[in-house]
Formats: sequence, C-alpha cells, structure tokens
Amino acid sequence: MDSFLKETAKTLLQSKGDLKGVKVILPNRRAGLFFIKYLSQMADKPLWMPEVITIEDLFYQLAGKKPADKLTLIYELYRVFQALTERKESFDRFFFWGEMILKDFNDLDQFLVNPEKLFTNLKEQKLLESDWSFLSPEQVKLIREFWASFEGRDRAHQEKFLKFWDILYPLYRGFNAAIESLGLAYGGRIYRDVATGLEKLKPMEEQLVFVGFNAFTTTEERLIKHLVSHFGAEIFWDLDTYYLNQPEQEAGLFFRNYQKDPILGPTFPERIPNYLQQHKATIKTYNVPLKINQANLVAGLLEQVKGRENWEETVVILPEEQLLFPLLNVLPEKINRVNVTMGYPVRQTPVYTFLEAVLELQRYAKMEDGALLFYHKPVKDLLSNVFLTEMAPEFSKQVHDELLRTNAIYFPARKLREGGEVFALVFQLFTAETIMDHLLELIRTLAARMEEKSMERTYLYQCFKQMNRLKEVFDKEIKETVSVGFFTRLFRQVFAESRLPFEGEPLEGLQLMGVLETRNLDFKRVIICSMNEGSFPPSKSMDSLVPFNLRQAFGMPVQEQNDAIYAYTFYRLLHRAEEVHLIYSTAGSQGQVGEKSRYIHQLQIEMEHSGIQKEDTLVHVPVNLTQANPIQIQKSPSILRVLERYTDSPGEGQTATSFSPSAINMYLDCRLKFFLTYIAAVEVPDEVQEAVDPAIFGNLVHQSLENLYAGFIARKGRNWVEASDIEGLMDYISPAVEKAIRAQYFLDEDAKLKLTGQLTIARDVLQKYLEGVLEQDRHTSPFEIISLEGNKKYATQLPVATRSGVKRVSLSGIIDRVDRVGTTIRLIDYKSGNDKKDFKGIPGLFDREDKSRNKAAMQTLFYGLLYEARHPENKSPLKPALFSLRDVFKEDFSPYLREVLGPGQKQEVNDFADYRDEFVGELTRILEEIMNPGEDFDQTNDLEKCRLCPFSEICSR
Repeated sequence: MDSFLKETAKTLLQSKGDLKGVKVILPNRRAGLFFIKYLSQMADKPLWMPEVITIEDLFYQLAGKKPADKLTLIYELYRVFQALTERKESFDRFFFWGEMILKDFNDLDQFLVNPEKLFTNLKEQKLLESDWSFLSPEQVKLIREFWASFEGRDRAHQEKFLKFWDILYPLYRGFNAAIESLGLAYGGRIYRDVATGLEKLKPMEEQLVFVGFNAFTTTEERLIKHLVSHFGAEIFWDLDTYYLNQPEQEAGLFFRNYQKDPILGPTFPERIPNYLQQHKATIKTYNVPLKINQANLVAGLLEQVKGRENWEETVVILPEEQLLFPLLNVLPEKINRVNVTMGYPVRQTPVYTFLEAVLELQRYAKMEDGALLFYHKPVKDLLSNVFLTEMAPEFSKQVHDELLRTNAIYFPARKLREGGEVFALVFQLFTAETIMDHLLELIRTLAARMEEKSMERTYLYQCFKQMNRLKEVFDKEIKETVSVGFFTRLFRQVFAESRLPFEGEPLEGLQLMGVLETRNLDFKRVIICSMNEGSFPPSKSMDSLVPFNLRQAFGMPVQEQNDAIYAYTFYRLLHRAEEVHLIYSTAGSQGQVGEKSRYIHQLQIEMEHSGIQKEDTLVHVPVNLTQANPIQIQKSPSILRVLERYTDSPGEGQTATSFSPSAINMYLDCRLKFFLTYIAAVEVPDEVQEAVDPAIFGNLVHQSLENLYAGFIARKGRNWVEASDIEGLMDYISPAVEKAIRAQYFLDEDAKLKLTGQLTIARDVLQKYLEGVLEQDRHTSPFEIISLEGNKKYATQLPVATRSGVKRVSLSGIIDRVDRVGTTIRLIDYKSGNDKKDFKGIPGLFDREDKSRNKAAMQTLFYGLLYEARHPENKSPLKPALFSLRDVFKEDFSPYLREVLGPGQKQEVNDFADYRDEFVGELTRILEEIMNPGEDFDQTNDLEKCRLCPFSEICSR
C-alpha cells in the first residue's frame, strides 16, 4: 500500500534529487517520523535529509521566540485586569475567566481580528454604517442580529455584559504591552506578529514544502500564500473529489475555499484523486451494548487476521482514552509489539486519584481546641486507597473499624499519623505556603517504596514533573499566595490536560492512536472505536466570551470549522484503507442515549459502492434474563447443630445463646433473613451515621430515660416515685440526654460537648419527649420502679419438640422499664416510632401472611412470659404497655395494648395471664417450626419487606 506520505516523499526525491536545503512542514511530528522513514526506505544512495518541522515550529523560528507558560500568562492578565477595574478579586477566582479570555485573545490574533473593532460597544448602530466597510453585508447582518437579540434581555444582564465587554479592548492592549515588556508572548500573538510583518521577511535559504494540510488559520494562510508567491514554496494536498466536489460534504469545506484562491488554487494537483469511490474498501459497522465491549470486539477482529502480518499497517483509533487499558489487556498474544501514540490521561491513574483524595481531605480539615481533625468520608477513602492499605494494612483496618465503632464524624489527625511515614505526610494540615512542598515530598516518599520500572512509579514521575513545573512558575513568576482551595482547582485543571507518554518504537507494531494523531497517515486496516455522535465527532462546545454571531462575523473559528476538520480526518482515513471497522455503543451517558456517529449515517446513505455494509452488525453480549431462582436453605446437619446453640443442650464447643422477640419477629417476616442473621451470622457492614437515623434516635431515647430514672434512684436511695418528685426530675432531663449522647458517640465525660446541627435538633426533640413521659408518669404516680433496661435482662426456656426429642429452647429480652402502679405490674417498652397498640388476637401476632401484624404488641406480651419466669412467685397482674413517644402529648394517650374483638369493639389487656396459654401455644408452634429439619429457610413473598432489607442484593430482589 502506497501512502500519501510515501508518494510525497517519492515525488520530492524524483523532482529534487538531493534534499539538502529543503524544509518540509507537516501538521504534526508523528507524520514527520513516517515521512523520514519512507525517504530512508527509498534512498538508494547517501543523501541529505530535509529538515522536517511543524507549522508551529516554523512560526516560532520566524519570530525567534516561543510562548510563555499559560499559568504565567494568566497571572499577567490578572494583574492588568486588576489595574483596569480596581476590583479586589483574588487570583483563584479570576483564573477560570482568565483562561477563557486568554483563549479568545489567542483566537482573535490567530485569525487577525481587529480587537478594537470587535470589542467596540456595537450598540451604536451608526458605527455599522460609517466604520464597517471592511465587513461584508453578511457579516454586518450577523452583528446586527446579535445585538437585536441582546436588546431583548433584561437591563441588569445588558449592563453587566456591556461593562465587561467595554473593558476587553483596554485589557487586550494592556496585557500585550505588559508581556512584551517582560519578553513574553502567547501563541496567537507570535502568529499575528509574523503574519503582519511579512514585508520584513528575508528571502528563504531553504525550499519550503507544505505537506498534508487541510485547514489554516488566517495567519497561517497569509504566511503560506506569501511564501508561495514570493519564495516558491510548494504545497502537497491530501484530498479526494468525493468531498471536494460536493458542497454538502463538510470535509471539503476548507479545500473548496482554497481551490478558488488565486494563490493557493494553482497549487492544487491537476488531477484530483478519487480514492473513496474507486478504491472500494470493505467497510463494516458494529453496534455493541456497552462501551467496554468494544475492547473485546477489537481483540476478536485482530484475532481473525490470518498469517504473518505487518501490524504497523493496522491502526486502532480510540476517540475516548478510557478504552486504552481495557484494550491493552485483551490484545491477542500474537501481537508482540504495540505502539501507543496517544497519551493516557494522568487524571485516570491511581496516583492522581490518591493525590486528589489527599487534597480533598484538606477541604474538610478543622482545628478544635488546638487539635487537627479530619472529616470521616475523605479519611475512609484514603484508608481504602491501595497506596495506604499496602503500607499498613492492619493499621488502616484498625482505624477504619474505630471510625465505625465510635461513629466519629471527625477523627483526630494525631491518631492517623501513627500509621507510618506516608500517613504522617498525608494527615497533616496543608497551608498555602507549604502545600506544594508537602505534595512533592509525598510523591518522592511514595516513589522510593516502589520498583524502579513499575507503572505506578511512572505515574508518580509524571505527577512529580507537573507539580515541579507548577511550583517553579509560582516561585519565579507569581509572587502571590493562593488558597488551598484554589490550588486544588488548579491541580485538577493542570492534570486534566496532562497525558502519560508511552515509550516505544513508533514505526513498528500495532498502532493505537487518538483521532488527531492520524493526520497524514494511511493504514491498510482501520478500526475506529466510539463512533458515537458526541465522541467522533466530539460535541464539546467552544468556551468563549465572544458570542457565536460575533465570532462568525469576524471570521473567528466556530463549531462548524471544528466539525469540518473532524469530518476530513475521518474521510481521509478511508482514502487508501482496504478494511475498515467502525464500532459504536448504544450505552447512554449523562442522560443521553447512545447514538451512532453522523459519519456512519453518511457512509451508509450517501456513498454507493458494494463494500459498504448498510446494516450494522449487532454484537450480542450474553445476558441471563431469567428470573432469579427462589432461595431455599435446607436444614443440613451443620445448620441443625447451630440451632442447638439456642437450646439447653448446645453442642461441644458451642456458646449457648437465646432467641429474642426481635429474632421471632424477623423469622415471621422472612425466614431467609432470619437464617442469614442468626444462623449464618452474616454481618451487615457498618457506616458512620452523620444523620441521627431512627435506630440511633431510638438508642438515645432508651439511654436517656435509663439515665433519668437510674440517676433518681441513686440520688434518692429509693425506687418509689411520688408526684412531687416529677418536678425535680424535669431539671435532670438535659443531663440525662447529654450523658446518652456522650455514650452513643464515645465522647469523654470531661470533653466539651459540641453538637452538629442535626444532633442539636435531636437533643431538643429528645428533651421534649422526656418531658412528655414525665407528665404521663405524673398522672400515674405514685409508682415503684422494679427494674430498668440497664440492670435487668430477663430469660426463660420453653419445651419444644425437636428431632432428638423435647428440648428447652432459650428465650431472652431486655424490658425497658418494669414498675408497679397500685397492685399492677407494668411491662413498659419505649417506642420512638409510630407503633400501634391494637392487635387482632394472639394468632394474628404470629401470622406471617398478615401485613398489619403488630410486632410491638407481640414483643411486649413476650415480656410477660419472661417476667413470669423470673418471678414465679408473682401474683400481681402483668400489664404490657407501649410508650409511643410521638403520642405522649395527646390528651387521650394510653400506653396499654388493646385486643380488637370486632368492628368498634376493643378490649384493653389488663393481665398477661389472660393470654398466656394461647401466647405460649403460638410461640411454641413457631419455635418447633424453627427447629424442624423439614422446614426450609425461604424468602418472604411480601416484596415490600425487601425494600429496606440489607440482604436484598443476595436475593436479587
């Protein structure tokens, strides 16, 4: 296959013989390498090689200077902006706008726009009539249209825009004067100076040859036309009649204009090639469901290549860099050389993720009583990062567990630094003055622990280079302190543009490239991934302060030109290819449906030849769409042995335990959930709870009431509460709640209590609820406290038939409060939720099919069984009670259970003894079911119960 560059090299050799004194200008350096390769292959005798450069190099050579660092330029722009506006805006706030302004200045210089005309207040319509003779009627119309639409906006918006617009020309002038005095320049300014000073250009000693261009900026076009007309420069065009002769083809947009030009037109070849219609390449298109599937498809296409292959004639083009590593991981073994000419984004490497997490940690750092504290979320992210876990796995796990155990929202840096040298570097306070030195030291320390040629060390080296460059610019050019927040934003912006270069032989092996790296190169086999609209061509809008109409009117680039450049890049890949594979994905992203590129549509609809596949090949990925099978756990011998732990005869080596009311309720709700929790002992991962969720609030309720009455008993030395005691107890509500909060969050008693906003609200609500409970107790007093939650755990056993005979199954529970009112003993359960007190008879409490089954009622009746076992001598009535805290302020509040006998008929439960036999019978039936080898642990049929279940993913519910 003869490529364009090879043919051009051959023509130059034939026409010029020795190439001494020839300077070849190409769009990029990659094309230059291949051009020199082809020249060396064709040379049959020693000869002088031409100088091969890019057009960018040519401009810099003619100007005798190169652009300054972008960060330095933006800072100088900022200084001029401050002087003009006298606004006290910080550099970090200006940076985003500065970057956009610099880009617009670069564009207007590259396209030789008159900045004074552009930035004039165009509202004055008379200017359009008296001072715009250099514009065409179409351009003037565009300007008028913009200002007409602008007039329709609100006055505040107009004034704000005009105020900023009016300062842009003075800013342009002041900025250029400032950097010129410093000996600095930006790319656009260098191009303008060269293009406007062509009359000073001395005759060229070299013969200039421009190869493979398709789109020039105004400055480039002016220079090239001058070199062609005055110094005999030559141009080799790489184009095709298919898109040149069809006005609707965007790929030929620039060529059609150049062909009409009196200077550039004659440089076009007499006979324009017609590769696309005559070459008849085989073009196939593929539709894959997921982006990642593209890598496997590419590997499959390469695997199908038969025999010995010159892999450098095959290119895989990746418009989206994320596919690079997935593709490298699945390439066929027969491909032993790969040349990656696209840089891999540093921001997608583990090192960048780690450094970004270190900076993110600083956003939430705070000093409290002289101690440095870090927010728990970035701390957990760092502790799970491979760079820390590999260095101190046990320490990382220990701190992680402590975070969960203590539910710490903020964690002391002092403890985190105990992990070692790297931990000490990470978990410290960064200041604006020290942040760069800290990060450089951290990178050096990490690198010293890695193998010299490891990929991670390469990542670190690239990060170190970028960080060093940043530090050098700040130290030498920007004499200003910036905030840590600004540095973090700057870090992200700098590394968003950084690429990890790959070393290798660029002229050998399978070629992996980005889109623009393919310019001027031809391949026998072309595979393009991500042929989606928005990826190829990209849909990124142009960031600019200059409105679209004005950009178009003044000849500055707009999206139309970008689209034309990408269209040409695509079509020229087809010029000489023999085999083309175009792959796109239907997977949506950012709310957009995956849509195939317009280029595929154009090929399939507009181009007619037999090699083009008109219908996409749908690549199927096997997916099991069958419904997940129901899960049933049979009671194997090992499971039955575990169940023996809940009886009076646990097996050897087993620890005896018991069923609580919560366990019975869980079994009735879902037998599988019961199995996972109480038999398989599957632990649900804990999370730090910033919000006071219902579980935590319930704990605080119970602990606060425990503290309140336990403190009363300790102070008074008695457990009898009179009505007169209630007023005094009101004064102890706040200390009782504070003590509960300290216990819940593992806070030292001596430490000052600092509450978050949510916890402050929770404290106030708790105190209100406790006041309500005391008011109810005032009405009930006098009463005797028999036991509180913290000092009485009740237990009993029930005889149950099992496979090995009758065994006594252990039951236990903690009763929040037991007290005596008159001759009645109340079994009180505090509830912070909205629990009901009505139930439909004892059988209904154990009916798993009843969606309104009253779990709280079952639990408080369960307490009656436990109390009787502890106090068999008791003859007093046992009265279950539910203190629903949400209801304590209601006038008709009653804590007692009521059995629903029929419509409008309810009966208050005054004595557990009246329900004991039926309750024991139903409970025994459930326990026998649990112990029965023939009863499997299966899933509930009520999917509503699965909604908040932590095991729902196991069930695929």
